[in-house]
Amino acid sequence: MKSLNELLEGISILETQGDLSVSVRRIQFDSRQVEAGDLFVAVKGSHTDGHQFIAKAIEMGAVAVVCEDVQVNFPAGIVMVRIAETQPNFGRIAAAFYDHPSENLKVVGVTGTNGKTTIASLLYSTFTMLGYKVGLISTIKYYVGKDEFHATHTTPDALQIQELMSKMVDAGCEYCFMEVSSHAIDQDRISGIEFDGGIFTNLTHDHLDYHLTFAEYLKAKKKFFDLLPDKAFALTNIDDKNGLVMLQNTLAYKQTYSLRSLANFHCKILEKHFDGMLLSIEGHEVWTHFTGRFNVSNLMAVMGAAILLGVEQNDILRIMSELHPVSGRFEIIRSPDGKYAVVDYAHTPDAIQNVLSGIAEIRNGREQVITVLGAGGDRDKSKRPEMAQEAVRQSDKVILTSDNPRSEEPEQILADMEAGIEPYQKIKVLSIVNRREAIKTACMLAHPGDIILVAGKGHEDYQEIKGVKYHFDDKEVINEIFGNN
Repeated sequence: MKSLNELLEGISILETQGDLSVSVRRIQFDSRQVEAGDLFVAVKGSHTDGHQFIAKAIEMGAVAVVCEDVQVNFPAGIVMVRIAETQPNFGRIAAAFYDHPSENLKVVGVTGTNGKTTIASLLYSTFTMLGYKVGLISTIKYYVGKDEFHATHTTPDALQIQELMSKMVDAGCEYCFMEVSSHAIDQDRISGIEFDGGIFTNLTHDHLDYHLTFAEYLKAKKKFFDLLPDKAFALTNIDDKNGLVMLQNTLAYKQTYSLRSLANFHCKILEKHFDGMLLSIEGHEVWTHFTGRFNVSNLMAVMGAAILLGVEQNDILRIMSELHPVSGRFEIIRSPDGKYAVVDYAHTPDAIQNVLSGIAEIRNGREQVITVLGAGGDRDKSKRPEMAQEAVRQSDKVILTSDNPRSEEPEQILADMEAGIEPYQKIKVLSIVNRREAIKTACMLAHPGDIILVAGKGHEDYQEIKGVKYHFDDKEVINEIFGNN
């Protein structure tokens, strides 16, 4: 337990009622989770305003409330604290409750449209292989050392982040690698975290349903680097046109990586194969189990961050040859008769382009490329025709299908994707709403040596339809159809 005074240290207070030395059992921002002895922080979110639930939180047993607006009459004995903004301060309050765990970890955040999961996960694997105890907060899983927790968001809420980091400290972890989404930056979910480094991957068309404009999306990403302290490093991909923009106002130590230009961390691709690539890095030849230029870029980010965290170059080069792709990221499945399927999380036009370019780099020209593509419901609709156009441009056949339609009608999502296809291209496009049938059709159309890209869901093992999650795993379906089970 902590006193309310301890939790509010360093936060400007506008008005109080009651005794601020009151002990707080837990912190909550969801009134439904409040129990006796808790502090309720009324946060104005993007969908709901916590101030509407102050009375409910008190009824549930809250002993104190932190808010921006006094909208109710607080009963005697209930402590009220009014501050200017609850959202950016919620993370700081949560950090104080858990004894500022990030101060006892080396925390590195990875942000950008694509590559976040791969880079954060590979850094977790790298430092684990180096003998450190490490934490990971990613789209796929949360890890505290070797203990695994189910991931709910790319970047969880501020309270959950601080709780996870506290567990990492208690478990003896020295490092924490985490994905930092644009939503999390904009909603101040990362406030209260003391970062030791930030990595920028790239910025392409995504999340405009939330940010509305690309400029606002870029602004959210840049804010992360603007807030980095001078003790941290800022490592950016200068092959992306927005890479240097991220460094404009940061106080952090500026470093770059690239496959095309002179940079602090740079490499050349010597050979490309389906089972890996041979790279030249600082005069050393390194074999990796990765395919595609975008994955080489990810590996450069991993190498750069590791060296900036004090790892010897020879150690990271050795480990790079032992690393393997992350689940659902350019994951290759082979059928007994020699067909190949690539399962990838690609769900933006740029990600589709990157994966198909990676496939094009290793095909000898005779194989067909058959792409199965879906787009998520209740998400940025403007990218749907662009995704379809990119798939058609680089594939011999395209099958449009469902991803996670959520509350939308799958047929409408497919119609949005079809809008990006020119009339002369339609001859090589099929639309099959049922995802299993779409994958089965692609496998039936393929001949030995052909490559089937199943894009959009990657590691996910469910389909969300009308508020219900049904078990669905692209890899399971492909293995079943291929007869690999």
